[in-house]
Amino acid sequence: MHAKVTFRSTAFALCLLVGLSAAGTGCGYALAGRGSFLPANIQTIGIPMFVNRTPIFNFETQLTQKVRGEFIGRGRYRIVPEETGVDAVLSGDITAVSVSPTSFNAQQLASRSTITIVANIQLRDVKEDKVLWENPSLVFRQDYENTSSTGQDVLDPAAFFSQEVNALERVSTDFSRAIVSSILEAF
Repeated sequence: MHAKVTFRSTAFALCLLVGLSAAGTGCGYALAGRGSFLPANIQTIGIPMFVNRTPIFNFETQLTQKVRGEFIGRGRYRIVPEETGVDAVLSGDITAVSVSPTSFNAQQLASRSTITIVANIQLRDVKEDKVLWENPSLVFRQDYENTSSTGQDVLDPAAFFSQEVNALERVSTDFSRAIVSSILEAF
């Protein structure tokens, strides 16, 4: 009789474990940065140079390279700079960049600024000619501690980025992470 109880208990525990395991795999959760809602046929993504409609010299190069690097870092897709011979194309049009002071030091110079980037980003399945993801007016904002001693021309993005060397690097990195995460994780 003791063997029957043990067998039943073991069978029940095994069934419970299998049931919970099956329920856990179907819950839809995934580790951040690992998921992708893109169709399985998308293996190669072309990311041509973004269009720059801002006064920031070479800003499109910085952003495009960062977006390519972020996709490559995810390790799931082959990334190329061309629009031909690919499964999908990610295009970007940077329409505006602004810098606004948000706090000032004792000398009334901007000590902290908010950088805002506005862009039109679209990922298109080339073979099926359909949009997989888009944001026609993506707005990205980031606060930045000013390190420049002059504090002049803080409202002019070109002057700000020429004074604040690290600002362009930092905002480009965070902008690219936000875009790639939005595309791959569908947030």
